[in-house]
Amino acid sequence: MADLISARGTAARPGPRHRSAPRRAGSDAVPLLTCLLVAAGAAAVLALWWADTPSVTGLTGWLTGAGRITGLLAGYASAVLLALMARMPLLDHTIGTDRLARWHAYGGRCTISLVLAHTLLILCGYALTGRTGIVTETATVVLHYPDMLKATAGFLLLLLTAAVSARAARRRVSYETWHYLHFATYAAIFLAFGHQLADGADFVGNGPAQAAWYTLYGVVAALVGWYRFLVPLRSARRHRLRVAEIRPEAPGVVSVYLTGARLDELRARPGQFFRWRFLAPGLWWTASPYSLSAPADPCFLRITVKAVGRHSAAVAGLVPGTRVWAEGPYGGLTAARARTGKTLLLAGGVGITPLRALFETLPGDTAFIYWAHRPQDLALRGELDAIAAHRGARVHYSVSAPPGYALPLTAPALLQQVPDLAEREVYLCGPPGMTDAARAALRAAGVPRRRIHHESFTF
Repeated sequence: MADLISARGTAARPGPRHRSAPRRAGSDAVPLLTCLLVAAGAAAVLALWWADTPSVTGLTGWLTGAGRITGLLAGYASAVLLALMARMPLLDHTIGTDRLARWHAYGGRCTISLVLAHTLLILCGYALTGRTGIVTETATVVLHYPDMLKATAGFLLLLLTAAVSARAARRRVSYETWHYLHFATYAAIFLAFGHQLADGADFVGNGPAQAAWYTLYGVVAALVGWYRFLVPLRSARRHRLRVAEIRPEAPGVVSVYLTGARLDELRARPGQFFRWRFLAPGLWWTASPYSLSAPADPCFLRITVKAVGRHSAAVAGLVPGTRVWAEGPYGGLTAARARTGKTLLLAGGVGITPLRALFETLPGDTAFIYWAHRPQDLALRGELDAIAAHRGARVHYSVSAPPGYALPLTAPALLQQVPDLAEREVYLCGPPGMTDAARAALRAAGVPRRRIHHESFTF
């Protein structure tokens, strides 16, 4: 195998200022308890249908009954989807932002399927009962049933959101477009809510069921309003963040230093990220996720950004003094996930940012491998070498050019560099292709899935 560019402790610089918080007891239980709570709610919804349905007979009864069940589950799933993405710190910091996003995406597909099934089953059941055609019955339901015009508009908005979220379509739209179109989901659920109570056979005349439904949606609306809107506004006013300095780190990569008031109250941990909204022309209308590339300081924060699109490229041109809104901190890629005192950090490209902050603060035996295209693309290399020198850690650099200095992302290559790999916690951050290959190599090297920690910002 080709020699690997490597370093073990070179020039000394100031060392770690603090250690990350220890793993919080019970954090492993949160994902399980969340799933159990969601399942219990779905069971309660099915129980509502069961209690209100004395018998089901004939094809029309089966079609209508199935339509009622799928409608109830679709209404419940819509509330769950909003709750999962309300950015509640308890869920975000323990389950992880990207894992919640995957749950949300899977739940979204299930919800759309339930909505479509509910619509088709109910219309077919009603058409058979009334001995009418499906088109005639659809017109009757939409035009003459209470709140059905609004529900139809909500249905169409949900279909639009689903179409934009499809993988083939998502590749053709920018993150900002995708993000703002998803706000249509709020409108769709709001428009569809009324018909559930006005037309749903399980709610009409059932006061306790109506009260429970109002409570469910009221609690979810309060969580979304508080964590998605009011908390960021309050944080912006309290911390008054501004750009202090833009510092080049590598070709196309800059670090942004930000100052503000009472930054210690943010309680940001190494490995976490914020959604940054720079109040500058062309940038103010979108909030992009960037990780902290150094441990949070009471006087400043730092992010490191690579120009991969128009928004990230424009960050390099920010003027000191530009005001900034920051939502967060978010993410669970922190020391709280570690179960052992031995870790390996694997970074690719600008994925160095959260891992550089963790490298300074993770306790115990830590090794680091960093992949880049060229030596000059190794952003923050000087800081990594200094941290390694201070704590006696190992840092290995792999570059594709010039030839002969690339470490293959395979299990044998990783085991040659880190023989005790199977005993370590692994933190992974980089481009999708790199992280997919790394996960496969780590699993082949005997690293348990539960010890591979990764968060992705892809949408």
